[in-house]
Amino acid sequence: MKSITIMLSTINDVKAFVNAVSRYDFDVDLVSGRYAIDAKSIMGIFSLDLSKPIKLEAHTDDATAFINDLKDFIVE
Repeated sequence: MKSITIMLSTINDVKAFVNAVSRYDFDVDLVSGRYAIDAKSIMGIFSLDLSKPIKLEAHTDDATAFINDLKDFIVE
């Protein structure tokens, strides 16, 4: 499992993020506080507090291409 922190600031960010994540066949979760939602669910993402960074958990061993696709959303 690979874990990174992302930020989704605008509605367009959320749409682009869901489109990018949906291209992969492994499970991806977003964790905010005690809530964990499917990162491929646009409605689920809008249920989170998007004013704060969100932890992303990709359930795969090889996440190199995946992380490269999400580089615009990753925060250090």
